[in-house]
Amino acid sequence: MTGRSLRTLLLTGACLAAVPAQADTLKDALTAAYGDNPTLEAARAQQRATDETVVIQQASGLPSVSTSATYTEYLKQSSSSFISPDRVLSGSGDLSIPIYSGGAVRNGVKAAKKRIEAGRAGLRGTESSIFAQVVAAYMDVIRTEAVTSLSANNVEVLRVNLQATSDRFEIGDLTRTDVAQSESRLALAQGDLRTAQANLVAARENYVALVGMAPDNLQPPPPLPGLPASVDEAVSAALMNNPDLIAARERAKASGYDIDTAGAGRLPKLELYTSGSYQNYLGTLGSGFTGGPSPQVSTAAQAGVRFTLPLFQGGRVAAQQRQAQANASAALEQVVSTERSIISQVRSAYSSWQAAQAIIASTQSAVDAAALSLEGVRAENSVGNRTILNILDAQQELLRAQVQLVTARRNAYVAGFSLLAAMGRAEARDLGIDDEGALYDPVVNYDRVKGNIWDWSRDPDPETQSSRTVDIPAQGAEIPAEQQAGLTN
Repeated sequence: MTGRSLRTLLLTGACLAAVPAQADTLKDALTAAYGDNPTLEAARAQQRATDETVVIQQASGLPSVSTSATYTEYLKQSSSSFISPDRVLSGSGDLSIPIYSGGAVRNGVKAAKKRIEAGRAGLRGTESSIFAQVVAAYMDVIRTEAVTSLSANNVEVLRVNLQATSDRFEIGDLTRTDVAQSESRLALAQGDLRTAQANLVAARENYVALVGMAPDNLQPPPPLPGLPASVDEAVSAALMNNPDLIAARERAKASGYDIDTAGAGRLPKLELYTSGSYQNYLGTLGSGFTGGPSPQVSTAAQAGVRFTLPLFQGGRVAAQQRQAQANASAALEQVVSTERSIISQVRSAYSSWQAAQAIIASTQSAVDAAALSLEGVRAENSVGNRTILNILDAQQELLRAQVQLVTARRNAYVAGFSLLAAMGRAEARDLGIDDEGALYDPVVNYDRVKGNIWDWSRDPDPETQSSRTVDIPAQGAEIPAEQQAGLTN
């Protein structure tokens, strides 16, 4: 199965069952995070900054034009000058055209383009990372809501059990020990409920921080398609498509160009140049030796070819090239390091996903068995074959199995999505988010700026794109009655 299948299922996941009108789906959460997460917005802005490096490198190979103007007022004339002016207005203009710079411009542009490719891959990696965090936060809310509901239900069951035990103690059917055991279990259950409620608040607040809105009756997520049949298949896909690994490879290529760029500092440079000057004494230049009027305006112009050959620079160029070589070596090692990390991540995620699937199956059996056991213990207690402690133990065993089941379901889904992310199959296009509007395309900004050589071009002053969450009310641990009924079934 491909990313298209994942996209289709996420689009239709909310329609798999009848849900209330006010409810959030996983696709809603991912779409909101894609358009409003500050970490993702910052990564996009950083990529736009990286786009400018090509323009900066290209500028070194383009013509350069400059001009200057000076107005001078002579406050005291030289005693040895016979034609000293009172004031002068002068101006000059210079034009230089680089012809050859030892390959520094060419290799600098190539390195910049490779770093832009690396940045785009890194942006994809940031998307996948944010989506994986959102999925984990989404599933954490669902899990903690279920655990809180189970804990609340357990408290209610134990409260009823305590009342029944107290009633039977009043008629002499049970002992004070039975009542004390029931009271103890109820007190512990109430403490567990408070812990679950605190965890629920933390999970909801984490969801708000990532998504930018409060969770509202989160619906079960759709199944994850496209999961690999084997760990080797997963590793092969990751080595080909993982954005972090692609980014590391592109950075290594850019570092290779940096070596040639640094070495260009010892090669000759050739440029064409022309300049002109203008001087106007504003009618204050006195007569010369001829006694006639002196010209008040003078102009000059020149053009030529400038050849520069560095002979000795104190070892600076050699040091810069060695430095670039060392950086390139580090970039190559970083590729291997990233590859190792990706392989480890994929194998661990695959193992966690497989284990969670097995745990779900076994824990579901445990829940069914524990429920049957509790029913049997209660029946046997009614005829005197079981004690109150047996009932309490059976109730605790059922709760423990139920909590393990919802935790295993959460772990399986998060591990499966993390596996898809590591394989490069959990980006915006894979998730169907493009149906909500145009996706962010970093190439658009690059095409906009790559040929812009106008010095006075600038973008509007930056403004925050992401929304703040200070106005979102603090999250509580309340669960609507209808939602709680569904969670405990």
